[in-house]
Amino acid sequence: MTSKEFIDKTRPELEKAFRFFEAELAKIRTSRASPAMIEDIEVSCFGQKFPLKQLGSISAPATNQLVVQPWDSSYLEPIQTAISQSGLGMSAVVDKNVIRLNLPLLTEEYRKALTRTLNEKAEEARKTIRHLREDCWNKIQTAQKDKLISEDDKFRGKDELQKVVDSFTEKIKQLVEKKSQEVA
Repeated sequence: MTSKEFIDKTRPELEKAFRFFEAELAKIRTSRASPAMIEDIEVSCFGQKFPLKQLGSISAPATNQLVVQPWDSSYLEPIQTAISQSGLGMSAVVDKNVIRLNLPLLTEEYRKALTRTLNEKAEEARKTIRHLREDCWNKIQTAQKDKLISEDDKFRGKDELQKVVDSFTEKIKQLVEKKSQEVA
């Protein structure tokens, strides 16, 4: 076994952490309405909870409007209730067989709050990546102590692991910068 194999086993976990961060950012409202903002809202229907995306289609016909078209009209009231209780500050209006959501204009205070949330989520992602790096490094050190890999391989692995972690950290930084520009 080599240190590269440890790194290759850690890489999918790093990718998974980055994808989760990317999905979390999609939920943060920018100047444009996005279906990702509401698709995971839990709706109580028939004594169970379902994500909104399982109960209807969500579209963004305008930059400040979302439209939810339930697959069954009996979902209208539970969906409207769930959206109004979600704390997103959207007003849900039933219009025949669809629910229209008008997003309020972004105030300076709200933009600052979004930026704070964005930075908190970025720090959580970086923390997860650091934890995965530490875990992999500990496995490499243990393998070297157990004479499964050489000391040279251990240090080559440390350098390679740092390069991989740096690439993911840079991806997070770029995503945060892009999202910050959208919020501003």
